Amino acid sequence: MAIEKVREYFRQFGMEDRIREFDVSSATVELAAQALGCEGCRIAKTLSFITPDGPVLVVAAGDAKIDNPKYKAQFSTKAKMLTPEQAVQLIGHAVGGVCPFAINEGVKVYLDESLKRFPTVFPACGSSNSAIELTIEELEKHSSYTSWIDVCKLPEASLA
Repeated sequence: MAIEKVREYFRQFGMEDRIREFDVSSATVELAAQALGCEGCRIAKTLSFITPDGPVLVVAAGDAKIDNPKYKAQFSTKAKMLTPEQAVQLIGHAVGGVCPFAINEGVKVYLDESLKRFPTVFPACGSSNSAIELTIEELEKHSSYTSWIDVCKLPEASLA
């Protein structure tokens, strides 16, 4: 199971006990926010896309949406999300638990600027009922990210 791969990954850093598992689903931003008792914007959702160069993950704030023109400028292609079957095969995690930890070789991870508003965020841990609270610095360290990018737009209320 993917959560066990993630737990094993964090074990090498002595952080496996920080993974939280819930009796309820955390497969969507709304459900994760309810399970954690936090604002949805602090959920670090991991979106999976296919590009001509292979699969990529974009980790973004829970209230952010992909901005298609920005995405195309960054990746030179239209945003095309992976199907649930492709996510398992290409990333190594099922939709609802996709995260940037313990993923398949060759998957590039990008962190979206929308996350920088928060001291800590909550990415999933490989299952649809798990999360871990990480600082932005910890997210950078443990996600093996390629770079920070700006491919999202925020709701108007977040910009005020």
